[in-house]
Amino acid sequence: MIKDRLTTDRLMEIMRECAGDGDEVETDRHPEDIEFASLGYDSLAMLETLSRLEREYGVAIDEEEFAGVTTPAELTTLVNRVLAAAV
Repeated sequence: MIKDRLTTDRLMEIMRECAGDGDEVETDRHPEDIEFASLGYDSLAMLETLSRLEREYGVAIDEEEFAGVTTPAELTTLVNRVLAAAV
């Protein structure tokens, strides 16, 4: 089943399922605006997340574009852009 939109909440659920809870970060910023590395997610966790997103949402995400995203908000935007283009 192809889904039509990724939310940041769903992305964070997927990341926890793929790579664990990450690191606790105390900040006044929203977690979706914090870089993945600061949240405790390394490149292996990100590759697992990419694979899961592609399977769950039925899309192919360009690896170079994926490598350029640094926050959950940016990744959510990228996935939703790919989903919109696939319609």
